[in-house]
Amino acid sequence: MIAGFEDPTSGTIELAGEDVSGVPPYERAVNTVFQDYALFPHMTVADNVGYGLKVAKVDKAERARRRDEALEMVRLPGYGDRKPGELSGGQRQRVALARAIVNRPKVLLLDEPLGALDLKLREQMQTELKSIQGEVGITFVYVTHDQDEALTMSDRIAVFKEGRIEQVSTPEDLYEHPVNEFVADFVGTSNVLERGGERFTVRPEKIEVIGPGQATDGLVTEPGRVTEVAYAGAVTRYTVELDAGGALTLVRQNVGEAPGAVPAKGDEVTVGWRPQHAATVAGATKKEEVAP
Repeated sequence: MIAGFEDPTSGTIELAGEDVSGVPPYERAVNTVFQDYALFPHMTVADNVGYGLKVAKVDKAERARRRDEALEMVRLPGYGDRKPGELSGGQRQRVALARAIVNRPKVLLLDEPLGALDLKLREQMQTELKSIQGEVGITFVYVTHDQDEALTMSDRIAVFKEGRIEQVSTPEDLYEHPVNEFVADFVGTSNVLERGGERFTVRPEKIEVIGPGQATDGLVTEPGRVTEVAYAGAVTRYTVELDAGGALTLVRQNVGEAPGAVPAKGDEVTVGWRPQHAATVAGATKKEEVAP
């Protein structure tokens, strides 16, 4: 979701629906979780979390209450006396999050906060962050270059190119109905073809290999030849050069078919997809206004 933006017609700056024109940036109700966490190594977890409240001159009792509440919220009760160096990467990330939400901002900017974590921990923390966001009710503006992470984490996604918004929509709409070729190629794997003067994209998982004698009712079909095969555990990826021009990448689940039942490199095959799974794309940028 885009929570803060400038209205070019009025000159006002809105933040979560409020006009904050004339308010210095350091006084706006916005906090940030940095990619490297930026925790003070000489301070305890409790002191790190409560630092912003101390600067804001919140009284000691209230500071302790809100600090403990924030640590409870990020599932780190009892960790207040530890130093950042004694924590795992995921725990440090949660301390940084607690420090950011303890001031009760209206908007929280997360700048690739999971980029330094390994895959399994990153997936675990994605679930944690979504849960925490639901509990605190704060708008999260989440910056990431990981398309899977963006699709997993977001209610709305904005795709930028050279500082301009190409598309802003729900994750499903963004993936299934990209407005132009840049978005189609940037988010996930894209197969862009041109037939009859129309450019369209079909996602790899929507394409199937048509077996001998298999019904093709309702499918758009094209013949081609398998040029690449890549085993990827749960799926195998295939590249098919089409006789009519262009190439497609498609995936098939590895469900234990008998030898010879799946295509091999060099095989002549027919591929097909349903018309509703082909999304028309344009080459030009289509800037959309941010919906409330």
